Amino acid sequence: MPVDSGTVVYCSGSSDIVLSAGAQGLPQDAGHVLLPLARAAIATQLGLSHTASEDLPWLKMSGACFITLTRESRLRGCVGTLRAHRALAEDVKANAVAAAFRDPRFPPLASEEFSAVALEISVLSALEPLRFSDEPDALRQLRAGVDGVVFEYGHHTGTFLPQVWEDFKEPTDFLAHLKYKAGLPPDFWDVEVRLLRYTVHKWREERFKG
Repeated sequence: MPVDSGTVVYCSGSSDIVLSAGAQGLPQDAGHVLLPLARAAIATQLGLSHTASEDLPWLKMSGACFITLTRESRLRGCVGTLRAHRALAEDVKANAVAAAFRDPRFPPLASEEFSAVALEISVLSALEPLRFSDEPDALRQLRAGVDGVVFEYGHHTGTFLPQVWEDFKEPTDFLAHLKYKAGLPPDFWDVEVRLLRYTVHKWREERFKG
């Protein structure tokens, strides 16, 4: 089905690329607020205490994000939304809880894991439809290391965050694996294929320790 505002997306692993902060309407140090907010939402579900601020005006702005959990540099959960449809604070909290407890690829996070996992937040730009005549034309337009991409064809849909370019340097490989993730052969193409791109601004907890 086409991706819409209510879609929950499970992402693949994240690399160590750090894109610059400063998404429209967000302060440069937004990670100092967003990361504790995500961790506090997970802590609440575990019956643990973790403080976070929610009273800043920009947290009430509409926003879409992905939350990635890693443990010892290995993916432990990742869930996000592609289109902004609620306040950024609410999106962060909901996706943090979903990544920790509802990613079907992993068991729910246990309380003893809470301090062992690292969180990363990617705040997405608006989706931009790509206009292309064929697959080579689409590939020429993709910006390696910059674009996150949504692939849509009928009920098949999938996305890769920009961080995934670290694993697939060439646009051809990137798109082939994205098609496979969407449930289609890597060499599939059809005139009805739809591609959308977006950028992200992301923050990792490691950047703010100490």
